[in-house]
Amino acid sequence: YLKKSGVEMNWSKLEYSINQGIWGTSVGGKETLSSSDELPSEAYPTPMEKSGTETLTIGFHQGEPVSLNGQVLEPVMVIRELEKLAAPWGVGRDVHVGDTIIGIKGRVGFEAAAARIIIDAHLALEKHVLTKWQLHWKEQTGQWYGMFVHEAQYLEPVMRDLEAFLESSQKKVSGEVSIRLRPYSFAVTGVKSPYDLMNASFATYGEMNRAWTAEEVDGYTKILGNQQKIWYSVNGTENLFQ
Repeated sequence: YLKKSGVEMNWSKLEYSINQGIWGTSVGGKETLSSSDELPSEAYPTPMEKSGTETLTIGFHQGEPVSLNGQVLEPVMVIRELEKLAAPWGVGRDVHVGDTIIGIKGRVGFEAAAARIIIDAHLALEKHVLTKWQLHWKEQTGQWYGMFVHEAQYLEPVMRDLEAFLESSQKKVSGEVSIRLRPYSFAVTGVKSPYDLMNASFATYGEMNRAWTAEEVDGYTKILGNQQKIWYSVNGTENLFQ
């Protein structure tokens, strides 16, 4: 009927449910109703048309993206402009399988170039500026927070408590992250931050340290293994490697 009425468009894309938002685009079709079928390339709304490589930089301030290739932008505009740059590379295409609050598993394709790049760039920056335990609890808290949002629990009071921790964890997450785009993938190539904990004045990984002596290492090793030494003195060593 539409064809007879003079409406012209890509009819093959009408076979798919496409829902676009700032953070990405979901793609559903007959393939996502199964566990094994693959979405064809033409199901994704942005055609893959780039080749070679392209480099870009994303600036962060206290965890929020605030610049793209040196241009200062509002966070939402960083997302929008990055999507325009990266989506034609075929970056951010994948299929997600998740659980609904009623216990049913769902499978959906998505195209989220900006989201994928920002998440990886942000994590790379966090690894440079946060401590081991800050990283651990940030990941745990972020997982819980995301699950509660997904399950319509945003107004649950504990969310404000989680937000307090998440906001505190981002105070030093500022710097610039370099990205290289290539067809269907990307790589984080470097990080610059005034809060980088890989400060060579303390130590160089795999090379040397300036913070302790060999004698101090010997004492630290004995203390670190003390509880295991006590356990084996009580329980014996016959099952040590079993």
